[in-house]
Amino acid sequence: MSLNVKIALLFLLFSFNFPDSEPRRKNQAFTQGEELTFRVKYLFFNAAEAKMVIHDNIHYIQNKPSFKIDVYGRTLSIFRLFYVKDNWGTYLDTANIIPYRSYRHIEEGNYRKHEVVDFNHDKNEALLKLYDRDNQKIVETQSFRVPSNIQDIVSGYYMLRTMNFGTLREGQAVTIRGFFDKKIYNLKLIYEGTQRIKTRIGTYETRVFSPIMPSNKLFSGERPIKVWITDDDNRIPVRIKADLVVGALDMEITEAVGLRNP
Repeated sequence: MSLNVKIALLFLLFSFNFPDSEPRRKNQAFTQGEELTFRVKYLFFNAAEAKMVIHDNIHYIQNKPSFKIDVYGRTLSIFRLFYVKDNWGTYLDTANIIPYRSYRHIEEGNYRKHEVVDFNHDKNEALLKLYDRDNQKIVETQSFRVPSNIQDIVSGYYMLRTMNFGTLREGQAVTIRGFFDKKIYNLKLIYEGTQRIKTRIGTYETRVFSPIMPSNKLFSGERPIKVWITDDDNRIPVRIKADLVVGALDMEITEAVGLRNP
C-alpha cells in the first residue's frame, strides 16, 4: 500500500455523519480562499506534502451554491521514487455542509484511478462513475443506497468544523458514517479532551479525537490515530499522528492562509 493511500485513510477518518442528536451550528469556521498545507513524516523522513484548498469561486451543483474543495497529496524526497500524485475533492453545500459531488484522481506509480460520485440526498442515493486510465470515458456506473446526509472522504472534516465542541464530554463516542470506495463506513470517534500543543504556525489549545479502528493490516492497535483540532473559531487540524504496523506517520500543519477568522 502506497504512502499516499495511507494519507487518504487519515482523511477518511473525518468522513462521517454526526447523529441528529448532536448539535450543529451555522458555519463560522471556513470560507473561500482557505489553504492549509501539511508535511507528512514517515519514520525520520519528510515523506509527503498535503494541501486542503477551498477555491475562491462558488460553484452550483444541483442548483445549490457549493464550495469546491480539493485535497492534494504528493510524495517528497526519496519517496518520489514511488511517484504519488493524488487529488480528492468535493462540492460542498455552503449552507447545509453536505456533499453533492465527490471525486478522486489517483496516480501512484503505474496505477491510475478516476472516479466521480454524485449524491442525491433526497433519494438517499450515490451514483458512482468510474473513468478510464486517461479520464476520458466512463467504464463503469453503479448506484448505491446511502444514509441521510452521508459525507465523503473530504466533506466530513468540514462538517466537523461546524460542530458545537462545547457539548462534548471526555470519553464520548460519536458514530462515524461515510461513503468511500463503494462502501459505507461505520466507526466510532472518541473525544479525548483538550491539549495545548506547539506547531510550526503557532501554539494552540486543541480538541483531541481518536477513532476506534477495526482490525486491519495497516494500523497498530485499537486506537492508533490521534487528531488535534484547534479549539478556536477556525477549527483547523494541526496534527494527525498514526501508529502503523511498520513505523508511524506524523502529519503536521506548516502553513495556513485565507482563514475566515484571522
